Amino acid sequence: MQQLRKERSRDDHGPWSVPTEADGCRLPCNDVAVSWRPSSEFPGNVYKGEGIVIGSPDKVWECLKPVPNGLRVKWDNNVKRFELLEQITEDISVCRTVTPSAAMGIIAPRDFVDVFLVKQYEDGSISSNATNVTHPGCPPQSGYVRGFNHACGCICVPVSGEPNKTQVFSFFQTDLGGLLPRSVVDSFFPSSMAEFYSNLAKAVRSLKDL
Repeated sequence: MQQLRKERSRDDHGPWSVPTEADGCRLPCNDVAVSWRPSSEFPGNVYKGEGIVIGSPDKVWECLKPVPNGLRVKWDNNVKRFELLEQITEDISVCRTVTPSAAMGIIAPRDFVDVFLVKQYEDGSISSNATNVTHPGCPPQSGYVRGFNHACGCICVPVSGEPNKTQVFSFFQTDLGGLLPRSVVDSFFPSSMAEFYSNLAKAVRSLKDL
């Protein structure tokens, strides 16, 4: 599960490309860098987001951590419900994430079953790492297209000398399943990730001091 930290700087799978409006993308936040490159795990792309969020790492993590009844479902427009299927250890769990329809209804509601690992590092960084898994307690369900997350997650990194700022890296390489036009997928993820950072920043600002 060290892959996300390595992805921050590795170039062994080719350079990162930056989406533009010509690709059908709308990036509403100039403080967020979103890039992509072909995934080595499935016939799609891995998307990387990077931005500075005003707030301590503890505050940012409180908004991001993957737990049932957490704050994530309140601010993240792409997370409608988050369910715990199995708690394996204190830091490892299997969860189901339900997402709403998107892209003006072109993308139907999805659900994803993933194993999550939460890890803290000596430098104060905290990461949530996930990848798809099959679980007997959650077969595909009517009304949802089963999607598959390949190695993905978020990393909260303290900003040296600025305790009220957090650098947030996010990585997504998601097979949405179904028969979606490639153009819809390619425009959805960059715009969605930029919105993710904007909504995260608002959620952190709304928290009282921890």
